[in-house]
Amino acid sequence: MNGQALNSGNIVEFIADIFERRGAESYLGEPVTMSEHMLQGAWLAEQDGAPDELVAAALLHDIGHYTSEFGTYSPDDVEDKHHDEAGGEVLAPFFPPVIVECVRLHVSAKRYLCATDPTYFGKLSPASVHTLSLQGGPMSAEEVAEFRRNPFHEEAVRVRIWDEGGKVANMKTRAFRDYAPLLERVVRKFAAEKAA
Repeated sequence: MNGQALNSGNIVEFIADIFERRGAESYLGEPVTMSEHMLQGAWLAEQDGAPDELVAAALLHDIGHYTSEFGTYSPDDVEDKHHDEAGGEVLAPFFPPVIVECVRLHVSAKRYLCATDPTYFGKLSPASVHTLSLQGGPMSAEEVAEFRRNPFHEEAVRVRIWDEGGKVANMKTRAFRDYAPLLERVVRKFAAEKAA
């Protein structure tokens, strides 16, 4: 933002700018762009009647691809870039914990689902299968138990399901700017709660 410090008054515009400048980048070998993928996740969340916070989490779940100092994903990668952690970290000052945790846990949720739902692995795209191997594969029983201890693990699983569903070429969704009012409401509410 031209050297301007990020705050609750400008974070949504900052994210909108990222979507507009970088959203057309390819998404991990999928038939959609980065912005199409994230918009599809938000659209699927809306279609499921999700609350604003989960629509926002689905929309922003891959924001770490834009903020990670580790660079973008390539099918040739041999180690994970931790975009989930980077995304959670950048959102934490401005968004409530449920959103931050859903972003932070969406990779873990894939690993969890692969360990606990025998049908889930078959739903993964080839690129998602590849990244699963980089991310540690299906969770162990101990990792499953640890994941379930997170108070937002069920919400993270919902976001993960919308994430996996958001890889459809030519799917019609709303534009990012259509979600700006929702994001502004969530940010304002969280800022008011922090100030109280």
